[in-house]
Amino acid sequence: MAYTTIKKSSDYFNTKLYTGNGSTGHAITGVGFQPDWLWIKERSSTSSHFIYDAIRGVNVKLSSNTTDADSTVADSMTSFDSDGFTVGNNGATNENGQTVVAWNWLASNTTASNTDGSISSTVSANTTSGFSIVKWTGTEANATIGHGLGVAPSMIIIKNTEKATSWVVYHKSLGATKALYLESTGASSTTPVFFNNTEPTSSVFTVGTNDGANGNGQINIAYCFAEKQGFSKFGSYVGNGSINGTFIYTGFKPALVILKRTESAGTDWNLVDNKRAGYNPDNYFLAPNSSGAENSVNDIVDLLSNGFKLTSASGASNASGGSYIYMAFAAEPLVGDNPATAR
Repeated sequence: MAYTTIKKSSDYFNTKLYTGNGSTGHAITGVGFQPDWLWIKERSSTSSHFIYDAIRGVNVKLSSNTTDADSTVADSMTSFDSDGFTVGNNGATNENGQTVVAWNWLASNTTASNTDGSISSTVSANTTSGFSIVKWTGTEANATIGHGLGVAPSMIIIKNTEKATSWVVYHKSLGATKALYLESTGASSTTPVFFNNTEPTSSVFTVGTNDGANGNGQINIAYCFAEKQGFSKFGSYVGNGSINGTFIYTGFKPALVILKRTESAGTDWNLVDNKRAGYNPDNYFLAPNSSGAENSVNDIVDLLSNGFKLTSASGASNASGGSYIYMAFAAEPLVGDNPATAR
């Protein structure tokens, strides 16, 4: 596990809530940094997830709940700002009176050419927090791509930005022989065509012969995450089918948890954070694979000072014997001189 000296997690990841006003220039401030990866979801109404990054540019969105190629949507997200971002009058990001959540990650606020892999990449990397954005032109042949993190990523989310293909997800708990799909309720699939059965290293990850992760002549984007003690955690657990559910130790109070059942199909991805309700047991969840509004009825997770605990017997989060992967980011690290407080 990589170590970090992060004392304030919100300097690198922060959740921001706002209410749309329908204007052409609604500045959202208070993020605490200029985000490089921005994920927006309308909470109170049905609307697609809108995902932006500083490499692809403003107004160019992907949606985690669809296989669509990226597209330029005018007035959806018009600038990355020093303390947040500005949205236009698009209904998915700024509909008047609708509540919205935005998850923000800091990379480097710059880009660099990376030649560590067999294909050169453009990278915005933050080695302190273990997050990088990587862009490359695919070949649909086995290749390696430099990620810029200096340690092996624990999770990688890849999208061919020019073609309607699945989001391909690598997770260390599944290994490079298997993949999940961010827009799908499906189980993990065993196939060599995405990662060539090759685990990522401290400098590169491997892509295979499928156009979903390495489209020939097409722009591909990857969001890479390396585990940092006290800031991020990527792991797995087995459900117990009880409302007194499994406890997962992360070593920090989570600000964000995303989880997915892996051995059985038909279950959503689930995302909870510490801002939308902000207290147990009411940690409302959204599904990255769905355009639906947030679920404020069925509570599934308690966010605790040192991890999270499942509070539902739902098959999507805690089926008896079910296998799950998760990613989590800290609200407060439980290390050094900044201990977390109890919830």
